[in-house]
Amino acid sequence: MTKKSSYKVVTDSLAQLSNDSYLIHCRWMKYALKLAQTAGNVGEVPVGAVIIDRQGNLIAEAANRKLREQDPTAHAEILAIRTATKAVQNCYLKNCTLYVTLEPCPMCAGAIVHARLGLLVYGADDPKTGAIRSVTNIPDGYCSNHSLQVLAGIEETSCHQQLQTWFNRQRKK
Repeated sequence: MTKKSSYKVVTDSLAQLSNDSYLIHCRWMKYALKLAQTAGNVGEVPVGAVIIDRQGNLIAEAANRKLREQDPTAHAEILAIRTATKAVQNCYLKNCTLYVTLEPCPMCAGAIVHARLGLLVYGADDPKTGAIRSVTNIPDGYCSNHSLQVLAGIEETSCHQQLQTWFNRQRKK
């Protein structure tokens, strides 16, 4: 028995985005890449996240702080969601967009579903722990109570290269 798909992957429609829409997505992903770089500079896995509201205003930003805070839940997505829910004074972010440089892990995908984010935009797929489409699909699972729209591949090359460069440096240490 399979669940009827509620997961709306708009990944394949990058070419169908208007030029203005594509440029807006690129702008926010580049902002997330800068946040990721700050995390990488202090030894954290370089992942950055930003959340914008319906009007296009930045309401949250974060980078990985797992090692610095000695907290396994201090992923960029989780930290950004916590900040955004406080900003809007609501645990639901249905009118918001989350930009993150790496495909969310199972923990973050679960938080995204529970926060009922309107749109998830991510840069690079994560072939090891990606829980949106690469390894598993949390948003389309039986436990999901939310229809999540997803746009993958914005600034994909830059996101992938940033992570690859960071991991190569870590291996050389």
